Order: sequence, then structure tokens, then C-alpha cells
Amino acid sequence: MTAVLCSVLLMSGCGGGNNATVQSTAEPTKEPVAAETAKATDTAPAVAVGSTVKPVTFSYYSNYDWDTTEPWGKDSTTAWIRDTLKVNMTPIQSSGAAETKFSTMIASGSLPDVIMMDRGANVERLRQAGMLVALDEYLDQYPNLKNNAGEATLGMLRSDDGKLYQFPNWYTSSPNGNGGWIINRKIYKELGSPKLETYDDLYAYLKQVKEKYSDVIPLEIGAKGRGIDTMYGGFAENKPYLPKANPVGNALESIFEDPIFTENMLYASKLFREKLITQDAFTQTGNQVTEKLVTGRVAVFVEGDVVNPGRDANNALRTLDPESGYDIIWPIHKAGLDAKKITPNNYSSLGWNVLVITKKAKDPEAIFSYLDWVTGEEGQRILNFGRQGLYWDESDADGVPIQNEAGLNTPQADKDKERIGRFNWVGNTTFIDQTKALMDAQLPEEKQNWTTLAQKKVTWNTSKNFTEFANLDPLPDSEEGTIATAVNDIYQEVFAKALYAKSDDEVRSLLSKANEDAKRAGYGKLLKFQTERWQNNLSKMK
Repeated sequence: MTAVLCSVLLMSGCGGGNNATVQSTAEPTKEPVAAETAKATDTAPAVAVGSTVKPVTFSYYSNYDWDTTEPWGKDSTTAWIRDTLKVNMTPIQSSGAAETKFSTMIASGSLPDVIMMDRGANVERLRQAGMLVALDEYLDQYPNLKNNAGEATLGMLRSDDGKLYQFPNWYTSSPNGNGGWIINRKIYKELGSPKLETYDDLYAYLKQVKEKYSDVIPLEIGAKGRGIDTMYGGFAENKPYLPKANPVGNALESIFEDPIFTENMLYASKLFREKLITQDAFTQTGNQVTEKLVTGRVAVFVEGDVVNPGRDANNALRTLDPESGYDIIWPIHKAGLDAKKITPNNYSSLGWNVLVITKKAKDPEAIFSYLDWVTGEEGQRILNFGRQGLYWDESDADGVPIQNEAGLNTPQADKDKERIGRFNWVGNTTFIDQTKALMDAQLPEEKQNWTTLAQKKVTWNTSKNFTEFANLDPLPDSEEGTIATAVNDIYQEVFAKALYAKSDDEVRSLLSKANEDAKRAGYGKLLKFQTERWQNNLSKMK
């Protein structure tokens, strides 16, 4: 994930990941657990707020270059947590060099108490070195995680020794996703609102934009060209993009031999050659993409997250001109395919990333008690919608906050200043998505959240369950890990070269050479390893 997508996911509570037909294995709790605050019928809770949380102070490190952990207690939510629950956090920053910082902490033994990180290889690196606390003994005493994530999801997160070391963030039992296509409303209307459903329609439309608007990017594909991955989902039915591999039958095969991948790269290269795609895709930053959007200089935007930048751009443009802004559309696809089976988004019941508690922590149980409270209904309400009394005073029988006058009348931009959602490290996607949709319905249509509407209308309906493909990466210092690094380098190089290719024949030649280079680097052994992991996942899910 790039900086833009990841920071948005941390803040938004928007349901995950990059990219809904398969039922998730997670089983959300049907009733609130006894330790939680009772569903509010008035402002006086039946159980003390946060009664399961043990007072604790801990250090926290987010293992991402792009992420800066904000000070604790400077916003109203964490100030309330500090004062009411007696929980304090000391941030440790990556300072834009997470890999170096992480390696140094391991080598020196100076680990923080809590680390947010990707699932998989680095977690196992710490576990095998005996640096992590197993969480199993806390699951029954503090049952929100167990009840909400479900045993099947926790089983997928367990290490080879059978123990659970990872506390998932944005786990889910329902489809989610933020990726897809948005269009500039005003430009589309001025060009006659033509049919925009297939890739042929898109090509014709982008040519119109280029001819009439010299200062507008016809198709924006985001930083590092990430939108091309989203485009892939439109060239086949029920087939969102799986990086570096192509599932065929019961095996994973070379992505460079995938005809869908080739077709996608041919189309993207054609658009690039004709200057219908932004020409600085591999040099621009996320902030530069945002600036183009908020100034209305993008006609069509495709990316793994369009609903969050789309909301900000739509709001900014409409303050200047009520007729301008952005609209989400159903994913564009290849002619002849069933539009209802186009899934550019994927989701995993495991969510996005995880938190681990290290053996440096003096009181790991207290830390777990806080995280478990956060991931329960009470914690999710407060972390995502603000403390009780700010924008809501009561919640209904389903735990949905009932917005008060301030909640109904405060613009979203002002609410965002409260940093609500910024410290929700163990998001419960299903609860938050369902809750915010019901809260939004309390508002008149003109005040409803653009992001939530876009998700309900399109992105959640165009997302496929990809839980079976979780945890495929090998350890970095293993033979397969070394191969994976080499294959990734080959992939990144050919991805950029193919976009800049002068002809279709050059695209095909580049992909063929990349395939041969990857084979020489040991790609076959890596694919065999990943296939075994995939099949093991399927066995666990059964």
C-alpha cells in the first residue's frame, strides 16, 4: 500500500483494503458481552464505561515509512481515554525509515511494547526469536476479539506453533473496499453524459476530454500507477488482482503468463502512448494527486482507494460550484462481460494489518484489555464517532449512536479536526461499516457522507473475498524470500517499462523477457511455496 491509501485506511474506518460473493468465515457476536456497556436507552450506562480495561502505559511503534503517530491526549478522544480509562501511550516514530528502524530495534533488543505491522514474514521473524507475547490466555477473559472476529479468522492468524500472536486490524465478516472509478461530474455533463461502461467507451471518452480540456488529466491512475492494478479487475469476471501470481485451478502460476495481466498492460500502455493517462505516474506523490483532484483537473480517476480522496475533492469543488464535484460509477469493464461480476476490490476476513505485543511490555494483559475494549462495540463507538456527549449522547438498541444537534449540524470537515478514528488500531470493519451507514441515514441526503454513499452504492458490492490468499509471503531471509525480492524487482521494472512501451509488440516482448528472468531467479520454487500456503489456507477455512 502507498502512503495515501494506508493513511486513509487508518483514519477512515471505511472497511479495509485495496480491493461479494463469498461468505466470510468470521462470525460477529449477536449480543453484547457482559463486560461491555449495555446498549444505551438513556445517557446512564448500566455498566461502568470501559470497566474491563486495566490502567496501563505502553510504547507504540507503527512499522511504516509514511505513518507518524500523533501525540496522545491532544485530541478529545484520547484525552478522554487517558483521563477516564487511565490508559497512556508513548509514540515511537519510524521517521520515514521503518525498515532500518525495525531492524535496529531487533538487533539492539530495544523493542517497543506494541508494534503495528503487516501480517506474515516480519511477525514470524519476531516470533521465532521469542520476542512476542502469545495472546491466547486473554481471549476468554476479554472476549470481544474472539466473539467479533470468530474462531475461523483467529485460526488463520495463528502461527505454526498453534498460538495467536497477532491482533488484527480491520478484520471483517462482510464485503468492503474503496477501489474503483470516479468521474468529474461537470466535465461529464458538458460532454453530453455519454455511455461509460466498457473500456471501449472509456477510450472514446478520454479522447473527447483530451480534445476539449487541455489542462485536464483524462485518466488519473494515482501514485506509482496503482490504478492499473484496479483496472485489471475489469478484464475478467470475479478476478481482482493478486500481486505476482495468477491462480489457475489448484496452483499459482506466473503473473507474466497471465493473459488478463497482459491485456491490462496493453490497454494501459496504449492510453499512456496517446497521453490519455497522467504522464508522471511514477514520479508524482500522493499529495500531487490530491491537488489535481481538489482543483478539478481530473476527468476520470481509477485507484485502489477513490472513495476517500473522492469525498475530499467533491466537497472542495462543491464549495466553489454546487454543480461540480465527483461521482462514483460502476467499474468499467471489457465489452461482453457481466457487469455484476466485475470485482476490482478484494477483502480478507483477516483485515489489513496487525498489532503484536512484545515481551518488553511490563503488563501485556493490561495492553490486551485495552485493545480488546477498543475492538468491542463501546470502544468502536468512541474511537470512530467521538466520546459520548460530543456528537452523540445515546445509542439505540443496535449500538448505533444517535446524533445530537452538534452531530447533525457540524460539517464533516470540522468533525475531521477532532482526529476521530485516528487511533483505532484494531478496527472492527463490519460493526463500523454498518453503524456509520445507519448513522448517515439519520441525516438529510445533502448532508450524508459522500464516502459512505459511494461504498454502499458501488465499492462494497464489487468486492471479492480473498481471505484464501492471505499469508503467502515467505520469510525475507529464507531462500523463497530471496527469490520473492528478486521477482518483485523484476516485476516493478517491467511494470514501468511496459507502460512506457512504444508499441504492443514491445509490451509483449518485455513481459516475455520478465518471465524468463523471473524463472532464472527461481520463480517456480516461489510459486510452489505459495501454492502450498494457499492450499493450506483453504484447508483451514474448511
